[in-house]
Amino acid sequence: MANRDTEQDWNDWLGEHAGRFLLFARQQTRCGQDAEDVLQEALVETWKRAGGRPDNALVFATIHRRAIDLARRTDRRTIREKASEAPDLFSGPLEDAEMTALLEQEIRKLPDAQREVLSLKFWGGLTFAEVAVALDIPPGTAASRYRLALDALRQILSICTI
Repeated sequence: MANRDTEQDWNDWLGEHAGRFLLFARQQTRCGQDAEDVLQEALVETWKRAGGRPDNALVFATIHRRAIDLARRTDRRTIREKASEAPDLFSGPLEDAEMTALLEQEIRKLPDAQREVLSLKFWGGLTFAEVAVALDIPPGTAASRYRLALDALRQILSICTI
């Protein structure tokens, strides 16, 4: 019976304070759905940490922490999604638009491993050692993939200029 009383106390307390918690969650998050999710997580965590006892301060602190965590996850995901979009490989003005289009097309045809190394080395400005760390491969493999990519592109360019 004591468990039922604790549940009723919790429900009464939640009914009294839920509006304030939700308002605070909305101030801490970027949209209403995120606020509801953060509030739910905070209430569950508070229930577990406080042993079923209502604790306003703990709920507010947990909402704040969960909102920060959510914002960081969202920002990281957005950055990853933007990074995975097909890059504009040549952003400066070039005299020969056809050659630029052909080169972009050929770069996209390279094997993924070569294209990754080429991107990190050429556009990322990394050394072979840094490319190796980023891709978890030996530096010699990074250098080989880079040379293979450049050789393939040189071959295409030499065919086009004949």
